[in-house]
Amino acid sequence: MKNTEKTPLRTLRIIIRSILMRTDGLFACLFCALWIITALVSLVWTPYDLNISDGYNVWSSPSAAHWLGTDGAGADIASWLLAGSATELLIVIAVSVITCVVGIAGVSVTISRHTGVRTLSVIIIDALISIPTIVVALLCAAPLGASIAGIIIACSFAYSLNLMRVVRPVAVAAARSPYVTFARYKGKSHGRIFIEHILPQIMPSVIINVSLAAATSMLAESGLTYLGVGVPSHIASWGRSLASAVSYVTVHPSVAIWPGLLITLAVLSVNLLGDALREASDPVSNEALRQ
Repeated sequence: MKNTEKTPLRTLRIIIRSILMRTDGLFACLFCALWIITALVSLVWTPYDLNISDGYNVWSSPSAAHWLGTDGAGADIASWLLAGSATELLIVIAVSVITCVVGIAGVSVTISRHTGVRTLSVIIIDALISIPTIVVALLCAAPLGASIAGIIIACSFAYSLNLMRVVRPVAVAAARSPYVTFARYKGKSHGRIFIEHILPQIMPSVIINVSLAAATSMLAESGLTYLGVGVPSHIASWGRSLASAVSYVTVHPSVAIWPGLLITLAVLSVNLLGDALREASDPVSNEALRQ
């Protein structure tokens, strides 16, 4: 008789297999894997030192010596993009983790058993969510200056509030299920009920919102860096490379094309991966998880 016992390892294998069987999921996984490998390699090696520039070889076309050419300072574009992949990956991972943890914790508070806590938390979220991300970034820039930490704090602040607001209706519906009512009747704590019965129901919505946060954080990094409150000039990032090339896009468009293309592919891949993961981890849409 075939063993169909549901274990975490078996569930994980089913989810991974389901993602890789989708064209968009396979593309996203391949790009993200290449992105991670590139980021790790950049920590120990780049074709040229980022501090080295060749004033006699500016705006050069792609060649064997400079794979993607050089910029206006004679710096190797490929080296800066290679190093920038690690910065971009750090921002995406940090924003995703913080948004997920803070957002889920906030959702738990908004469906508390205490009416006063629920009402007050919803009012606070509605008030804070109206604050633009750029304002938070500027407030962070005051004590921190232009920094990666400021980007992470600003993006995580905005996206976690958005996650709370979007996921809360799903959590409220799950909290009204017979399973939760029975668990409360048995005297289980709010935290245990949330983890055991409500969290699994809201995870598809959480995954979508976290993937959107991860993708949008890359666009936010580019915008904030262009405004001068993002990544410092001495740190490589795709947004920094794009911001530096904007002034010369009509004269040397290739300098802006490479970082712009990488940001576009990364945003697309993260969104596709989030969508594939949601579909693969949802028993309603993935029949293999119901067997």
